[in-house]
Amino acid sequence: MNYLNLDKSKTKETVKQLNILLADYHLYYQKLRNFHWNVSGHNFFDLHEQFEDMYNDAKVKIDEIAERILTLRFQPESNFTQYLDKSNLSEASSDIEDFEMVATLLSDHSKIISQMRNTIDVADKNDDEGTIDLVGAYIRELEKTSWMLDAWIMKKEEKQHS
Repeated sequence: MNYLNLDKSKTKETVKQLNILLADYHLYYQKLRNFHWNVSGHNFFDLHEQFEDMYNDAKVKIDEIAERILTLRFQPESNFTQYLDKSNLSEASSDIEDFEMVATLLSDHSKIISQMRNTIDVADKNDDEGTIDLVGAYIRELEKTSWMLDAWIMKKEEKQHS
């Protein structure tokens, strides 16, 4: 790994965290597909499109995380049984209401952001600026998406209390 000027014995710990993040993103991606396919009701058009945008973004991040692991000269986890075992997330039912879908995603965002921060902490200890840069941008983007979903929930809650 001379071309990266990183110690492979140290990057192994970063890759462990990246594989957990990869597992989180796979479950998140599938949950978004589930919600995209199964959302119904008054908010169908808005949420159907939003969930599609979100799963397209997640798909790109899945590939980038896997490619970062490969760049570090390790193999990314690639089986769903591994993802289910490693992920901080869990699967979701297909028959929940739109409000619960968004609340579920916000809960997942919190867990994913926490895993991103863990990944950055480990990468920082191992002088892995490439991983820090990649994952740091993800945090900013997911925080913004979370803010937008939270604003949608607040609007719905206000209507329910009126």
